[in-house]
Amino acid sequence: MQINLISDTVTKPGKDMLKSMIDAKVGDDVFKEDPTVNELENKIANMFGMDSALFFPSGTMTNQTAIKLQTEPGDQLICDKYAHVYNYEGGGVSFNSGVSCKLIDGERGMFKNDQLLKSINPPDFYHSPKTSLVCIENTTNKGGGACWDINELKLIKKTCLENNLAYHLDGARIWNAMIKNNQNPKEFGYLFDSISVCLSKGLGCPAGSVLIGSQELIKRALRVRKVLGGGMRQVGYLAACGIYALENNISRLSDDHQKALEIESTLKKLSFIYKVETVETNIIIFEIDSKISSELFLKKMNDRDVKIISMGDNKLRIVTHLNYTNVMHDKFLDILNNLEF
Repeated sequence: MQINLISDTVTKPGKDMLKSMIDAKVGDDVFKEDPTVNELENKIANMFGMDSALFFPSGTMTNQTAIKLQTEPGDQLICDKYAHVYNYEGGGVSFNSGVSCKLIDGERGMFKNDQLLKSINPPDFYHSPKTSLVCIENTTNKGGGACWDINELKLIKKTCLENNLAYHLDGARIWNAMIKNNQNPKEFGYLFDSISVCLSKGLGCPAGSVLIGSQELIKRALRVRKVLGGGMRQVGYLAACGIYALENNISRLSDDHQKALEIESTLKKLSFIYKVETVETNIIIFEIDSKISSELFLKKMNDRDVKIISMGDNKLRIVTHLNYTNVMHDKFLDILNNLEF
């Protein structure tokens, strides 16, 4: 039995999700004639209380489209130094939009409004790039699944309005944040100009992300998606997975969170673990003793048919998910408790 904890993207559709795919009514989505895609887009837009939504192949493409639509070449966006749009999207910010990033040294991928205020370039100082966009990631991937304080997000919204800045949420794991903090998606829809949500992480779909925003923004997004090669045809088969996941797989995320807390508790008791980041959702980032290499730790895991991932600097990441069963969980905790170096 292999235990794959590399990411929550490793999940595979179950029987019920597969049935929803088989039963899906489809059409050509490039011509907006796929009824299942249209249903998914309307469902998500309504969930967040926003005008419109557009289905994309990936979260990277939704983020990059949002950036492209809300900046001009030569502009600068502001994000945390851990942000996914900066670290893990292949340099797309500069490649696709000709935009630079001003990085804020926040805490676990989250910064304060006071830090944002100090990072905005004066609009009339033409020697500096024009600040045009603020990007937030919730939950934070590199920050170990941490959740933003909604009150801080409201303060940042006020700053964005006062400085004529667009406000984008990379909500790849926003579902986890909402379950952890018992939040309504409309709270986020009210704050942000654009939101990217992922269906292929905690919700367990094989692919797909959705960009949400105003009717005008999403109309323009259709063209950018085309330019980026994101137009798909009978993609209702994938959209059906998204509809199924929204109706069945959100509340169960609390199970993933509970397993992550139990892994955190076990790791903290082990002598060869130097530090464990506070666990809030389904991501555990921990640091091993400097006398032990991450390569050796990963080898011992692989030898026991467990897959996790290195984050560099002797830090490793574990992500719980839909296909990580109770049996796997008990076995993994036993492996950790009996690990020796």
